[in-house]
Amino acid sequence: MTNDEGSATRLSTLLDEQAALRRVATLAAASADARRLFDGVCEELGHLLDVESTDMVRFEGERTATVVATWMAEGGPSFPVGDTIPVEGDSVTAKLYRSCRPERIDNYSAVRGELAAKLREVGILSVVGAPITVAGRLWGAVMASSTRPYAFPADAEQRIADFAELVTAALANVDAREQLAASRARIVEASYEERRRLGRDLHDGAQQELVGAAMSLKLAEERLQESPEEARELLSAAVDQVHAGLGDLRELAAGIHPGILTDRGLRAALGALATRSPVAVELGDVPEERLPAAVETTVYFVVSEALTNAAKHSGCRAVDVEVRLEDRSAVVEVRDDGVGGADVDAGSGLCGLADRVSALGGEFEVESPAKAGTTIRAGIPVAVASRTT
Repeated sequence: MTNDEGSATRLSTLLDEQAALRRVATLAAASADARRLFDGVCEELGHLLDVESTDMVRFEGERTATVVATWMAEGGPSFPVGDTIPVEGDSVTAKLYRSCRPERIDNYSAVRGELAAKLREVGILSVVGAPITVAGRLWGAVMASSTRPYAFPADAEQRIADFAELVTAALANVDAREQLAASRARIVEASYEERRRLGRDLHDGAQQELVGAAMSLKLAEERLQESPEEARELLSAAVDQVHAGLGDLRELAAGIHPGILTDRGLRAALGALATRSPVAVELGDVPEERLPAAVETTVYFVVSEALTNAAKHSGCRAVDVEVRLEDRSAVVEVRDDGVGGADVDAGSGLCGLADRVSALGGEFEVESPAKAGTTIRAGIPVAVASRTT
């Protein structure tokens, strides 16, 4: 082969690879069906490397992996989707599980282990694979297999790693879509439950007081001529019932949006929370300037829920609260010295806060190691929130 022919062959191979990667990238962007994406990756990779079979597996702990997609040329060897394969010995699967980087075996003839024996049994003699990671953690692997030893060129690891990176990005997108859908569902459910709670509280509280006041006024009207003294007592009772109803309404309104937050700002509202808290609260820095209403309200409820959780569950002696402006975001931190062990997924309160913060494009995190206290931190973009208020 002349130099010109070799250059033409390398150029053709590169163009084919780029075209395959574009097709997979398009599929990853357009499809929310992970199985369809997995099948597409295996097929494109199989044609590109001109091998007998390709597989994608998902690791199920340290000892096994499950086949989630496969492609084979006519008559090619492979493992069916759903099969469990061992992660042990010196197989490519085990090697990349340990190293978290692309691996190859050019000749399985003398490789030890149960999986190696199974591969030889079905006729596979060389394999190259690359890991798939999601959120920084090893998720699975994609592998190409051949019935010939030394079947892969020197750059096969990088070529298969390029496909694995597309799977990583697609899985991250799928995960983000699923989390967004779940978050929206929780927000809708929380709104529905909140409306039900408000309805119950209105019925059991303010409504009952106002109905009682109306009945007292009606009786007072009937007794006014015959028994003025009894009418005055009924009028006095009606006044008390009206005041009680107004108090109930104020409490309900404070649960929706505290008036002190609107009238006097974030520091005064957080100071009021600190005063009412059953545990000691050290209120640190809080911006004096007014922030967008959505930001102030979210910060208020983050602190309110955090203080409630600290008082109920942490066994803490003190809580520190701080709000600061960083990189166009309002960052709120609530730290206690309690027992730790808080879990966002275990309770609706923290989960609801995470959804509320996420709805404004913010980030919410909980650090709660056992016996080392809990830190709740939320960062809310001020610019984004100002466009939504």
